[in-house]
Amino acid sequence: MESEPKTVELDVRPYLRNKIEPFQIIMDTVKKLNKEDTFVLHATFKPTPLIGVMKTKGFVAKTEKLDSDHWVVTFVHKSRKHEIAEDDPSLAGNRAPAENRTSARGASEPRVFELDNRGLEPPQPMIRTLSKLEACLPGDQVVIHNDRVPVFLLEELNSLGYPYSVEQLPDGSARVTITKV
Repeated sequence: MESEPKTVELDVRPYLRNKIEPFQIIMDTVKKLNKEDTFVLHATFKPTPLIGVMKTKGFVAKTEKLDSDHWVVTFVHKSRKHEIAEDDPSLAGNRAPAENRTSARGASEPRVFELDNRGLEPPQPMIRTLSKLEACLPGDQVVIHNDRVPVFLLEELNSLGYPYSVEQLPDGSARVTITKV
């Protein structure tokens, strides 16, 4: 039996004001959503990296600034993007259409991008990595260097179907090579 579409609202402003990272709370909420549901997030800033992460999960976003420290972001599944005016200039502005990028470099020339995520507080390494993967073409690789093995990122890569390899280094850090499929 299908459940009724619902609107789920999450206000993470209190977490952000107390310097508590709300990323896991947001992702736990997103896991419970159905395609018919609408997710409304309240934040103290425009969460551009989160919009990129949500795009990899099949969502489109519309943002609205209500006050200097109150942003409302509405997410719907991409199959329902006609219901909101999609608002993603942070990602669209620096990306050419895929067909233009492919023809510009040729289909047989995969690129390798390296990200040094050491010293960054979670979830920044994950957000940076997923955003870079989103901008890549199939066959491209993203090589990240993290302070430790990024367990939560590896779970996300598994769910997205991206192959990867992990190299633990003597200093305890990890190098992860991910291939965009």
